[in-house]
Amino acid sequence: MFASTDPATIARTVVIGGLLIGLALGIVGQASRFCIRGAIADWVIFRGPARLASWLLAIGVGALCVQGLVSGGLLDATRTIAWSDRLAWLSCAVGGLLFGYGMILSGGCPQRCLVKAGSGSLKAMVVLVLVAIAALMTLRGAFAGLRVDYLDAAALPLAGPQDLGGLLSRASGVGAAGLRWALAGLIAAGAFAFAWRARQRLDAVHWVGGIGVGLLLGVALFITGHLGFLAEHPETLESAWLGTQSRRPEGLSFAAPMAAALDLLTLWTDRATVLTFGVAVALGVLVGSHISARLRGEFRLESFTTPGELASHSAGALLMGFGGVTALGCSVGNGVTGLALQSAGSVLAVAGIVAGACLALLVQDRHSAARGIGTPVAPSASR
Repeated sequence: MFASTDPATIARTVVIGGLLIGLALGIVGQASRFCIRGAIADWVIFRGPARLASWLLAIGVGALCVQGLVSGGLLDATRTIAWSDRLAWLSCAVGGLLFGYGMILSGGCPQRCLVKAGSGSLKAMVVLVLVAIAALMTLRGAFAGLRVDYLDAAALPLAGPQDLGGLLSRASGVGAAGLRWALAGLIAAGAFAFAWRARQRLDAVHWVGGIGVGLLLGVALFITGHLGFLAEHPETLESAWLGTQSRRPEGLSFAAPMAAALDLLTLWTDRATVLTFGVAVALGVLVGSHISARLRGEFRLESFTTPGELASHSAGALLMGFGGVTALGCSVGNGVTGLALQSAGSVLAVAGIVAGACLALLVQDRHSAARGIGTPVAPSASR
């Protein structure tokens, strides 16, 4: 718990922490080209392991950080969305599938689009605006009914947290803490083993990017789960997690925070709408990537070249906005934070994201072949 017991001070500390995390994530993301969409595309098309290794390292390091925080009493993971005792299996699978397809069409997930926008991509900026609109419509707008009535309704109630360690513990009778550490160790060992085997095709930035993102996830959970925790709120006399949109401990995620950012910008004078951790992280990524791009001489303005490119990116953005909220997280929210927390829902969502991305890549490949277009350049060499 933070030394201060003033709710406003604690919330401000959490938001400032989010901004600093975002700045670091923006710099790391711009320099290392960390991108889950790129990791999948590189591997599927070229069997390029660099960004895939970076993604796996982020999950492995994040998983160890999570267990360290939980074991040290610095994070009550049962209060995170990832450990909910209600498994929204259909929402995760369908939302992940749509998100994965959309991020291929849009040239990147929201995290990567924030980095690209900071580096001068007007295409990425358009995608981010449309993601925010679609996400807000899915949370409480025109798309909310479809999500709540037809997808979320299929959720399964569980006897405890939905993390894999907890599920295995209830099935086997073995202690949950030990199983969670064992799984975290296996995840980390597998990630480092894959990266080591592919080390000749990895640059230093890929190691730094993956490990850095994993450590930043740990810092995010420490800030929101420990520094942001107030044992007894003076108004409600109940425990509270301050400074986050969900009023829970939060890691790194970008779909719902984009909707919250749109709320903040359009309802600025509404005192009930305030800057929160997720929005601060997103803002930090935008600024951090801009600083990095300027320092590295890589900032340049970029826009759409054809109406078809605009249509493709727009469709992808809408799919990501709907899918990210429906799956309870984007490619980073589920693919790094959720997997590091060993969430069963995130496993389903990431399976859907990978399937959707592979399907979109297959469709694009067939479309290119039909038009007589050759093999594209490696995604890892692009912005």
